[in-house]
Amino acid sequence: MRKQEYYTANELADKLRVNIMTIYRYIKAGKLKAYKIGKEFRIDKKEFNKFLDKVKTK
Repeated sequence: MRKQEYYTANELADKLRVNIMTIYRYIKAGKLKAYKIGKEFRIDKKEFNKFLDKVKTK
């Protein structure tokens, strides 16, 4: 069984060089699927890659 990898909202904000509030807005708008564990969000690496494919310009 392969280990699933997750990002925190903070890690994605750093990776994309955006404010963490932008990541929270994407999650709230349903553009980025996330799991809420306690007070923090975890985003599956596969979901993040799907999100990037959707926002990619042609």
